[in-house]
Amino acid sequence: MSSQDQTDLLKNLSPAKRALLLKALSEEKSRADASKAIPRRTQEGPAPLSYAQRRLWFLSQLGADPALYNMASAVRLRGALDVEALRSALRRISERHESLRTSFAAGADGEPVQVVEPDAELGLEVLDIGGGEERARAVAREMAREGFDLGRAPLARARLLRLGGDEHVLVVVMHHIISDGWSTGVLVGELVRLYAAYSEGGEEEAREAVRALPVQYPDFAVWQNRWLESGAMESQLAYWKNQLAGAATVLQLPTDHERPAKQTHRGAQVALALSPDLTSSVKRLAREHSATPFMLLLSAFYVLLRRYTSQPDILVGTPVANRTRPEIEPLIGFFVNTLVLRADLSDDPSFLELLKRVKRTALDAYANQDLPFEKLVEVLNPARDMSRSAMFQVMFVQQEEPASGLRLAGLEVETLDVGTGTAKFEQTWAVREVGGGDLELRLEYNADLFDSETAKRMARHYRNLLEAAVGEPRARCSELPLMGEGERRLLLEGFND
Repeated sequence: MSSQDQTDLLKNLSPAKRALLLKALSEEKSRADASKAIPRRTQEGPAPLSYAQRRLWFLSQLGADPALYNMASAVRLRGALDVEALRSALRRISERHESLRTSFAAGADGEPVQVVEPDAELGLEVLDIGGGEERARAVAREMAREGFDLGRAPLARARLLRLGGDEHVLVVVMHHIISDGWSTGVLVGELVRLYAAYSEGGEEEAREAVRALPVQYPDFAVWQNRWLESGAMESQLAYWKNQLAGAATVLQLPTDHERPAKQTHRGAQVALALSPDLTSSVKRLAREHSATPFMLLLSAFYVLLRRYTSQPDILVGTPVANRTRPEIEPLIGFFVNTLVLRADLSDDPSFLELLKRVKRTALDAYANQDLPFEKLVEVLNPARDMSRSAMFQVMFVQQEEPASGLRLAGLEVETLDVGTGTAKFEQTWAVREVGGGDLELRLEYNADLFDSETAKRMARHYRNLLEAAVGEPRARCSELPLMGEGERRLLLEGFND
Protein backbone atom coordinates (compact mmCIF):
# COMPACT_ATOMS: atom_id res chain seq x y z
CA MET A 1 0.00 0.00 0.00
CA SER A 2 1.42 3.41 -1.05
CA SER A 3 1.74 6.27 1.46
CA GLN A 4 -0.98 8.24 -0.42
CA ASP A 5 -3.34 5.25 -0.24
CA GLN A 6 -2.67 4.97 3.47
CA THR A 7 -3.44 8.68 3.98
CA ASP A 8 -6.72 8.48 2.04
CA LEU A 9 -7.79 5.42 3.99
CA LEU A 10 -6.97 6.96 7.36
CA LYS A 11 -9.18 10.01 6.65
CA ASN A 12 -12.28 7.81 6.44
CA LEU A 13 -11.71 5.78 9.61
CA SER A 14 -12.80 6.33 13.18
CA PRO A 15 -10.00 7.06 15.67
CA ALA A 16 -10.21 3.52 17.09
CA LYS A 17 -10.02 1.85 13.67
CA ARG A 18 -7.30 4.26 12.62
CA ALA A 19 -5.22 3.19 15.63
CA LEU A 20 -5.72 -0.47 14.77
CA LEU A 21 -4.70 0.08 11.16
CA LEU A 22 -1.58 2.01 12.16
CA LYS A 23 -0.64 -0.79 14.54
CA ALA A 24 -1.08 -3.35 11.76
CA LEU A 25 1.00 -1.29 9.33
CA SER A 26 3.74 -0.93 11.95
CA GLU A 27 3.78 -4.66 12.58
CA GLU A 28 3.89 -5.32 8.84
CA LYS A 29 6.96 -3.08 8.53
CA SER A 30 8.63 -4.87 11.46
CA ARG A 31 7.99 -8.23 9.81
CA ALA A 32 9.42 -6.93 6.54
CA ASP A 33 12.54 -5.72 8.35
CA ALA A 34 12.83 -9.04 10.15
CA SER A 35 12.56 -10.98 6.89
CA LYS A 36 15.92 -9.68 5.68
CA ALA A 37 18.54 -12.38 6.15
CA ILE A 38 21.19 -11.92 8.81
CA PRO A 39 24.44 -11.16 6.94
CA ARG A 40 27.87 -12.53 7.70
CA ARG A 41 29.87 -9.97 9.63
CA THR A 42 32.43 -8.21 7.50
CA GLN A 43 34.94 -7.45 10.25
CA GLU A 44 37.27 -10.05 11.68
CA GLY A 45 38.18 -10.08 15.35
CA PRO A 46 36.07 -9.51 18.48
CA ALA A 47 32.30 -9.09 18.15
CA PRO A 48 29.81 -7.46 20.53
CA LEU A 49 27.73 -9.58 22.88
CA SER A 50 24.05 -10.17 22.28
CA TYR A 51 21.74 -8.58 24.85
CA ALA A 52 21.17 -11.91 26.60
CA GLN A 53 24.90 -12.63 26.75
CA ARG A 54 25.58 -9.18 28.20
CA ARG A 55 23.41 -9.93 31.24
CA LEU A 56 25.23 -13.20 32.00
CA TRP A 57 28.59 -11.50 31.51
CA PHE A 58 27.81 -8.80 34.07
CA LEU A 59 26.40 -11.36 36.52
CA SER A 60 29.64 -13.31 36.25
CA GLN A 61 31.59 -10.13 37.06
CA LEU A 62 29.45 -9.69 40.18
CA GLY A 63 30.47 -13.11 41.45
CA ALA A 64 27.31 -15.11 40.76
CA ASP A 65 27.33 -18.80 41.71
CA PRO A 66 29.64 -20.37 39.08
CA ALA A 67 27.20 -23.24 38.52
CA LEU A 68 24.08 -21.06 38.21
CA TYR A 69 24.20 -20.89 34.42
CA ASN A 70 25.65 -24.33 33.73
CA MET A 71 23.57 -26.60 31.48
CA ALA A 72 24.27 -30.27 32.12
CA SER A 73 23.10 -33.34 30.20
CA ALA A 74 23.97 -36.97 30.91
CA VAL A 75 23.14 -40.22 29.11
CA ARG A 76 23.93 -43.80 30.01
CA LEU A 77 25.28 -45.86 27.10
CA ARG A 78 25.16 -49.65 27.05
CA GLY A 79 26.88 -51.55 24.26
CA ALA A 80 29.99 -51.48 22.08
CA LEU A 81 30.83 -47.76 22.06
CA ASP A 82 33.26 -46.42 19.44
CA VAL A 83 35.08 -43.91 21.64
CA GLU A 84 37.20 -42.47 18.82
CA ALA A 85 34.12 -41.89 16.64
CA LEU A 86 32.49 -40.07 19.58
CA ARG A 87 35.60 -37.95 20.12
CA SER A 88 35.84 -37.09 16.42
CA ALA A 89 32.15 -36.16 16.30
CA LEU A 90 32.51 -33.74 19.23
CA ARG A 91 35.63 -32.21 17.69
CA ARG A 92 33.82 -31.69 14.37
CA ILE A 93 30.84 -30.06 16.12
CA SER A 94 33.14 -27.56 17.87
CA GLU A 95 34.80 -26.80 14.51
CA ARG A 96 31.39 -26.06 12.98
CA HIS A 97 29.98 -23.85 15.74
CA GLU A 98 31.95 -20.72 16.66
CA SER A 99 30.03 -20.44 19.93
CA LEU A 100 31.80 -23.58 21.17
CA ARG A 101 35.15 -21.84 20.56
CA THR A 102 34.21 -18.47 22.03
CA SER A 103 35.66 -16.69 25.05
CA PHE A 104 34.68 -13.35 26.57
CA ALA A 105 36.72 -10.36 27.66
CA ALA A 106 36.50 -6.64 28.34
CA GLY A 107 37.20 -4.62 25.20
CA ALA A 108 39.35 -1.51 24.91
CA ASP A 109 36.35 0.69 25.76
CA GLY A 110 35.41 -1.47 28.75
CA GLU A 111 32.49 -3.08 26.94
CA PRO A 112 32.56 -6.91 26.84
CA VAL A 113 33.36 -8.62 23.55
CA GLN A 114 33.29 -12.22 22.34
CA VAL A 115 36.37 -13.69 20.73
CA VAL A 116 36.34 -16.82 18.57
CA GLU A 117 39.44 -18.89 19.26
CA PRO A 118 40.27 -21.02 16.17
CA ASP A 119 42.28 -23.66 18.02
CA ALA A 120 39.84 -24.32 20.87
CA GLU A 121 37.88 -27.56 20.65
CA LEU A 122 35.41 -29.61 22.65
CA GLY A 123 37.56 -32.58 23.65
CA LEU A 124 36.46 -35.82 25.26
CA GLU A 125 38.01 -36.83 28.57
CA VAL A 126 37.60 -40.51 29.48
CA LEU A 127 37.48 -41.41 33.18
CA ASP A 128 37.39 -44.92 34.66
CA ILE A 129 35.21 -44.49 37.73
CA GLY A 130 33.86 -48.03 38.28
CA GLY A 131 30.74 -48.51 40.34
CA GLY A 132 27.18 -48.23 39.10
CA GLU A 133 24.61 -45.60 38.23
CA GLU A 134 24.65 -43.83 41.61
CA ARG A 135 28.42 -43.39 41.41
CA ALA A 136 28.02 -42.01 37.87
CA ARG A 137 25.29 -39.60 39.00
CA ALA A 138 27.52 -38.30 41.79
CA VAL A 139 30.44 -37.67 39.42
CA ALA A 140 28.09 -36.07 36.86
CA ARG A 141 26.71 -33.72 39.54
CA GLU A 142 30.26 -32.71 40.46
CA MET A 143 30.87 -31.93 36.78
CA ALA A 144 27.68 -29.92 36.59
CA ARG A 145 28.82 -27.83 39.57
CA GLU A 146 32.27 -26.98 38.12
CA GLY A 147 32.43 -23.37 37.04
CA PHE A 148 33.80 -21.98 33.78
CA ASP A 149 36.27 -19.17 33.26
CA LEU A 150 34.50 -17.00 30.67
CA GLY A 151 37.90 -15.79 29.50
CA ARG A 152 38.90 -19.26 28.27
CA ALA A 153 37.34 -21.32 25.50
CA PRO A 154 35.70 -23.72 25.18
CA LEU A 155 32.92 -22.92 27.63
CA ALA A 156 31.83 -26.54 27.39
CA ARG A 157 33.21 -29.85 28.56
CA ALA A 158 32.51 -33.47 27.71
CA ARG A 159 33.52 -36.47 29.80
CA LEU A 160 32.93 -40.14 29.24
CA LEU A 161 32.58 -42.04 32.51
CA ARG A 162 33.51 -45.70 32.11
CA LEU A 163 31.57 -47.81 34.59
CA GLY A 164 32.97 -51.13 33.51
CA GLY A 165 32.37 -53.58 30.68
CA ASP A 166 30.30 -51.98 27.93
CA GLU A 167 28.66 -49.37 30.18
CA HIS A 168 29.46 -45.66 29.98
CA VAL A 169 27.88 -42.35 30.94
CA LEU A 170 28.44 -39.36 28.64
CA VAL A 171 28.22 -36.02 30.44
CA VAL A 172 28.19 -32.71 28.56
CA VAL A 173 28.14 -29.37 30.38
CA MET A 174 27.86 -26.01 28.59
CA HIS A 175 27.67 -22.49 29.94
CA HIS A 176 24.36 -20.80 29.14
CA ILE A 177 26.20 -17.81 27.63
CA ILE A 178 26.99 -19.95 24.56
CA SER A 179 24.00 -22.28 24.53
CA ASP A 180 20.32 -22.88 25.34
CA GLY A 181 17.82 -25.74 25.37
CA TRP A 182 17.30 -25.70 21.59
CA SER A 183 21.09 -25.76 21.16
CA THR A 184 21.28 -28.97 23.16
CA GLY A 185 18.91 -30.49 20.61
CA VAL A 186 21.14 -29.22 17.77
CA LEU A 187 24.20 -30.77 19.41
CA VAL A 188 22.40 -34.09 19.94
CA GLY A 189 21.20 -34.20 16.33
CA GLU A 190 24.66 -33.51 14.92
CA LEU A 191 26.26 -35.96 17.35
CA VAL A 192 23.96 -38.75 16.14
CA ARG A 193 24.78 -38.12 12.46
CA LEU A 194 28.50 -37.54 12.93
CA TYR A 195 28.99 -40.53 15.23
CA ALA A 196 27.41 -42.76 12.59
CA ALA A 197 29.58 -41.18 9.87
CA TYR A 198 32.84 -41.63 11.79
CA SER A 199 31.89 -45.15 12.91
CA GLU A 200 31.15 -46.28 9.37
CA GLY A 201 33.65 -44.18 7.39
CA GLY A 202 35.68 -41.06 8.04
CA GLU A 203 36.05 -37.38 7.27
CA GLU A 204 34.40 -37.55 3.85
CA GLU A 205 31.29 -39.22 5.29
CA ALA A 206 31.29 -36.69 8.15
CA ARG A 207 31.31 -33.75 5.72
CA GLU A 208 28.25 -35.18 3.99
CA ALA A 209 26.46 -35.88 7.28
CA VAL A 210 25.95 -32.23 8.21
CA ARG A 211 25.17 -29.16 6.13
CA ALA A 212 27.28 -25.99 6.13
CA LEU A 213 26.01 -23.33 8.51
CA PRO A 214 24.71 -20.12 6.87
CA VAL A 215 25.81 -17.80 9.71
CA GLN A 216 27.48 -17.99 13.11
CA TYR A 217 26.41 -16.68 16.52
CA PRO A 218 28.65 -13.58 16.44
CA ASP A 219 26.92 -12.64 13.15
CA PHE A 220 23.60 -12.71 15.00
CA ALA A 221 25.01 -10.60 17.86
CA VAL A 222 26.26 -7.93 15.44
CA TRP A 223 22.93 -7.95 13.58
CA GLN A 224 20.86 -7.78 16.79
CA ASN A 225 22.77 -4.78 18.12
CA ARG A 226 22.42 -2.89 14.84
CA TRP A 227 18.76 -3.81 14.51
CA LEU A 228 17.92 -2.52 17.97
CA GLU A 229 19.89 0.67 17.37
CA SER A 230 17.94 1.26 14.15
CA GLY A 231 14.64 1.58 16.04
CA ALA A 232 13.12 -1.49 14.35
CA MET A 233 11.85 -2.71 17.72
CA GLU A 234 9.75 0.35 18.57
CA SER A 235 6.41 -1.32 17.86
CA GLN A 236 7.28 -4.31 20.06
CA LEU A 237 8.61 -2.06 22.80
CA ALA A 238 5.34 -0.08 22.68
CA TYR A 239 3.38 -3.33 23.05
CA TRP A 240 5.31 -4.42 26.15
CA LYS A 241 5.19 -0.99 27.77
CA ASN A 242 1.42 -0.94 27.36
CA GLN A 243 1.00 -4.58 28.43
CA LEU A 244 3.01 -4.17 31.63
CA ALA A 245 1.94 -0.64 32.57
CA GLY A 246 1.13 -0.42 36.27
CA ALA A 247 1.91 -4.09 36.91
CA ALA A 248 2.98 -5.21 40.37
CA THR A 249 6.50 -6.59 39.84
CA VAL A 250 6.76 -8.21 43.27
CA LEU A 251 4.98 -11.49 43.95
CA GLN A 252 4.33 -11.91 47.65
CA LEU A 253 4.65 -15.68 47.99
CA PRO A 254 4.69 -16.72 51.66
CA THR A 255 8.10 -18.20 52.51
CA ASP A 256 9.31 -20.55 55.22
CA HIS A 257 12.44 -18.52 55.92
CA GLU A 258 13.26 -14.84 56.16
CA ARG A 259 14.30 -13.44 52.81
CA PRO A 260 18.07 -12.75 52.64
CA ALA A 261 19.08 -9.15 51.90
CA LYS A 262 20.75 -10.38 48.71
CA GLN A 263 19.14 -12.98 46.46
CA THR A 264 20.63 -16.44 46.82
CA HIS A 265 20.49 -19.37 44.42
CA ARG A 266 20.74 -22.55 46.50
CA GLY A 267 18.20 -24.81 44.85
CA ALA A 268 16.38 -28.10 45.18
CA GLN A 269 13.69 -29.92 43.20
CA VAL A 270 10.55 -31.97 43.68
CA ALA A 271 8.73 -33.92 40.98
CA LEU A 272 5.10 -34.97 40.74
CA ALA A 273 3.56 -37.16 38.03
CA LEU A 274 0.16 -36.29 36.58
CA SER A 275 -2.02 -39.34 36.01
CA PRO A 276 -2.80 -40.55 32.46
CA ASP A 277 -6.44 -39.53 33.00
CA LEU A 278 -5.49 -36.01 34.08
CA THR A 279 -3.02 -35.69 31.21
CA SER A 280 -5.70 -36.79 28.75
CA SER A 281 -8.23 -34.34 30.22
CA VAL A 282 -5.79 -31.44 29.99
CA LYS A 283 -5.04 -32.13 26.34
CA ARG A 284 -8.71 -32.66 25.49
CA LEU A 285 -9.93 -29.44 27.14
CA ALA A 286 -7.15 -27.42 25.55
CA ARG A 287 -7.98 -28.85 22.14
CA GLU A 288 -11.70 -28.09 22.55
CA HIS A 289 -10.91 -24.42 23.15
CA SER A 290 -8.20 -24.07 20.46
CA ALA A 291 -5.53 -23.60 23.11
CA THR A 292 -2.30 -25.43 23.78
CA PRO A 293 -1.82 -27.64 26.86
CA PHE A 294 0.78 -25.09 28.01
CA MET A 295 -1.83 -22.31 28.02
CA LEU A 296 -4.20 -24.42 30.09
CA LEU A 297 -1.49 -25.49 32.53
CA LEU A 298 -0.37 -21.88 32.89
CA SER A 299 -3.95 -20.81 33.61
CA ALA A 300 -4.12 -23.25 36.53
CA PHE A 301 -0.78 -21.92 37.75
CA TYR A 302 -2.18 -18.38 37.87
CA VAL A 303 -5.05 -19.66 40.02
CA LEU A 304 -2.55 -21.28 42.39
CA LEU A 305 -0.54 -18.06 42.72
CA ARG A 306 -3.70 -16.02 43.26
CA ARG A 307 -4.69 -18.28 46.15
CA TYR A 308 -1.24 -18.27 47.74
CA THR A 309 -0.64 -14.51 47.45
CA SER A 310 -4.15 -12.96 47.31
CA GLN A 311 -2.79 -10.78 44.50
CA PRO A 312 -5.17 -10.31 41.55
CA ASP A 313 -2.55 -9.02 39.10
CA ILE A 314 0.22 -11.55 38.50
CA LEU A 315 3.38 -11.62 36.36
CA VAL A 316 5.01 -14.91 35.37
CA GLY A 317 8.11 -15.38 33.26
CA THR A 318 8.36 -18.00 30.53
CA PRO A 319 11.14 -18.76 28.06
CA VAL A 320 10.64 -18.80 24.32
CA ALA A 321 13.12 -20.32 21.84
CA ASN A 322 13.21 -17.09 19.79
CA ARG A 323 14.37 -18.93 16.68
CA THR A 324 12.10 -17.00 14.35
CA ARG A 325 14.65 -16.82 11.55
CA PRO A 326 15.61 -19.88 9.49
CA GLU A 327 19.33 -19.07 9.35
CA ILE A 328 19.74 -19.37 13.12
CA GLU A 329 17.72 -22.56 13.60
CA PRO A 330 20.74 -24.89 13.11
CA LEU A 331 23.08 -22.90 15.38
CA ILE A 332 24.37 -23.62 18.86
CA GLY A 333 24.08 -20.34 20.74
CA PHE A 334 22.19 -18.33 23.35
CA PHE A 335 19.02 -17.23 21.55
CA VAL A 336 16.31 -18.04 24.11
CA ASN A 337 14.33 -15.00 25.27
CA THR A 338 12.16 -14.45 28.33
CA LEU A 339 8.56 -13.25 28.04
CA VAL A 340 6.60 -11.68 30.91
CA LEU A 341 3.00 -12.91 30.86
CA ARG A 342 0.43 -10.96 32.88
CA ALA A 343 -2.94 -12.19 34.14
CA ASP A 344 -5.76 -10.27 35.79
CA LEU A 345 -7.97 -12.34 38.12
CA SER A 346 -9.52 -9.40 39.98
CA ASP A 347 -13.05 -10.19 38.77
CA ASP A 348 -12.81 -13.87 39.75
CA PRO A 349 -13.37 -15.20 36.21
CA SER A 350 -14.41 -18.73 35.38
CA PHE A 351 -11.54 -21.03 34.51
CA LEU A 352 -12.63 -21.03 30.85
CA GLU A 353 -12.62 -17.24 30.80
CA LEU A 354 -9.15 -17.21 32.35
CA LEU A 355 -7.95 -19.71 29.73
CA LYS A 356 -9.31 -17.41 27.02
CA ARG A 357 -7.36 -14.46 28.50
CA VAL A 358 -4.17 -16.45 28.90
CA LYS A 359 -4.42 -17.69 25.33
CA ARG A 360 -4.80 -14.14 23.99
CA THR A 361 -1.95 -12.85 26.16
CA ALA A 362 0.37 -15.68 25.12
CA LEU A 363 -0.34 -15.25 21.40
CA ASP A 364 0.27 -11.51 21.60
CA ALA A 365 3.50 -12.12 23.52
CA TYR A 366 4.72 -14.62 20.93
CA ALA A 367 4.04 -12.04 18.21
CA ASN A 368 6.31 -9.61 20.10
CA GLN A 369 9.00 -12.02 21.25
CA ASP A 370 11.97 -10.45 19.45
CA LEU A 371 12.52 -7.65 21.94
CA PRO A 372 15.23 -8.89 24.35
CA PHE A 373 14.03 -9.16 27.93
CA GLU A 374 17.18 -7.33 29.01
CA LYS A 375 16.24 -4.38 26.79
CA LEU A 376 12.72 -4.37 28.26
CA VAL A 377 14.05 -4.23 31.83
CA GLU A 378 16.44 -1.45 30.81
CA VAL A 379 13.58 0.64 29.40
CA LEU A 380 10.97 -0.06 32.09
CA ASN A 381 13.57 0.30 34.86
CA PRO A 382 11.52 -1.31 37.65
CA ALA A 383 12.46 -0.60 41.26
CA ARG A 384 15.50 -2.73 42.04
CA ASP A 385 15.63 -5.01 45.06
CA MET A 386 18.77 -7.07 45.65
CA SER A 387 16.66 -9.73 47.36
CA ARG A 388 14.51 -10.44 44.28
CA SER A 389 14.83 -10.82 40.52
CA ALA A 390 13.50 -7.94 38.43
CA MET A 391 9.99 -7.98 36.91
CA PHE A 392 8.98 -11.46 38.12
CA GLN A 393 10.09 -14.07 40.64
CA VAL A 394 8.54 -17.28 39.29
CA MET A 395 8.72 -18.99 35.93
CA PHE A 396 6.45 -21.49 34.22
CA VAL A 397 8.07 -23.63 31.55
CA GLN A 398 7.04 -26.26 29.05
CA GLN A 399 10.16 -28.38 29.10
CA GLU A 400 11.63 -30.80 26.61
CA GLU A 401 14.50 -33.21 27.13
CA PRO A 402 16.72 -32.79 24.05
CA ALA A 403 19.18 -35.44 25.23
CA SER A 404 16.39 -38.03 24.99
CA GLY A 405 16.77 -37.78 21.20
CA LEU A 406 20.26 -39.27 21.33
CA ARG A 407 20.24 -42.52 19.35
CA LEU A 408 23.64 -44.10 18.67
CA ALA A 409 23.86 -47.18 16.47
CA GLY A 410 24.28 -50.41 18.43
CA LEU A 411 23.82 -48.72 21.82
CA GLU A 412 21.07 -48.59 24.42
CA VAL A 413 20.70 -44.97 25.54
CA GLU A 414 19.06 -43.79 28.75
CA THR A 415 18.79 -40.16 29.89
CA LEU A 416 19.95 -39.39 33.43
CA ASP A 417 18.74 -36.35 35.39
CA VAL A 418 21.64 -34.20 36.52
CA GLY A 419 21.04 -31.04 38.52
CA THR A 420 23.37 -28.22 39.49
CA GLY A 421 21.80 -27.67 42.93
CA THR A 422 20.91 -24.09 41.99
CA ALA A 423 17.71 -22.10 41.43
CA LYS A 424 17.72 -19.02 39.18
CA PHE A 425 14.35 -17.83 40.52
CA GLU A 426 12.31 -18.30 43.67
CA GLN A 427 10.38 -21.01 41.85
CA THR A 428 10.52 -22.49 38.36
CA TRP A 429 7.66 -24.82 37.46
CA ALA A 430 8.39 -27.07 34.50
CA VAL A 431 5.93 -29.46 32.87
CA ARG A 432 7.24 -32.10 30.48
CA GLU A 433 5.98 -35.22 28.74
CA VAL A 434 7.47 -38.49 29.95
CA GLY A 435 7.02 -42.11 28.97
CA GLY A 436 4.02 -42.54 26.73
CA GLY A 437 3.10 -38.86 26.75
CA ASP A 438 1.96 -38.44 30.35
CA LEU A 439 2.81 -35.14 32.03
CA GLU A 440 5.25 -34.68 34.89
CA LEU A 441 5.54 -31.57 37.01
CA ARG A 442 8.98 -30.56 38.28
CA LEU A 443 9.34 -27.69 40.74
CA GLU A 444 12.77 -26.11 41.20
CA TYR A 445 12.75 -23.84 44.23
CA ASN A 446 15.05 -21.61 46.23
CA ALA A 447 15.97 -23.70 49.24
CA ASP A 448 16.85 -20.61 51.30
CA LEU A 449 13.19 -19.51 51.07
CA PHE A 450 11.15 -22.71 50.96
CA ASP A 451 11.31 -26.08 52.70
CA SER A 452 10.89 -29.29 50.73
CA GLU A 453 7.54 -30.04 52.43
CA THR A 454 6.20 -26.66 51.31
CA ALA A 455 7.32 -27.33 47.74
CA LYS A 456 5.69 -30.76 47.76
CA ARG A 457 2.47 -29.32 49.18
CA MET A 458 2.36 -26.59 46.53
CA ALA A 459 2.87 -29.20 43.79
CA ARG A 460 -0.03 -31.26 45.20
CA HIS A 461 -2.21 -28.17 45.42
CA TYR A 462 -1.46 -27.37 41.79
CA ARG A 463 -2.44 -30.88 40.76
CA ASN A 464 -5.67 -30.63 42.79
CA LEU A 465 -6.54 -27.29 41.16
CA LEU A 466 -5.82 -28.70 37.72
CA GLU A 467 -8.03 -31.74 38.31
CA ALA A 468 -10.87 -29.51 39.49
CA ALA A 469 -10.43 -27.08 36.60
CA VAL A 470 -10.63 -29.72 33.87
CA GLY A 471 -13.51 -31.37 35.69
CA GLU A 472 -15.56 -28.15 36.15
CA PRO A 473 -14.05 -25.62 33.71
CA ARG A 474 -17.02 -23.25 34.04
CA ALA A 475 -16.48 -22.88 37.79
CA ARG A 476 -15.09 -19.59 39.05
CA CYS A 477 -11.41 -19.68 39.92
CA SER A 478 -12.15 -19.05 43.62
CA GLU A 479 -14.30 -22.20 43.71
CA LEU A 480 -11.52 -24.54 42.59
CA PRO A 481 -10.23 -26.46 45.63
CA LEU A 482 -6.59 -26.47 46.65
CA MET A 483 -6.71 -29.48 48.95
CA GLY A 484 -7.52 -33.04 48.11
CA GLU A 485 -9.99 -35.08 50.13
CA GLY A 486 -7.30 -36.66 52.30
CA GLU A 487 -5.70 -33.33 53.19
CA ARG A 488 -9.08 -31.74 53.95
CA ARG A 489 -10.04 -34.65 56.21
CA LEU A 490 -6.70 -34.50 58.02
CA LEU A 491 -7.07 -30.77 58.55
CA LEU A 492 -10.64 -31.08 59.87
CA GLU A 493 -9.82 -33.98 62.18
CA GLY A 494 -6.77 -32.12 63.52
CA PHE A 495 -8.92 -29.02 64.15
CA ASN A 496 -11.60 -31.06 65.92
CA ASP A 497 -9.01 -32.81 68.07
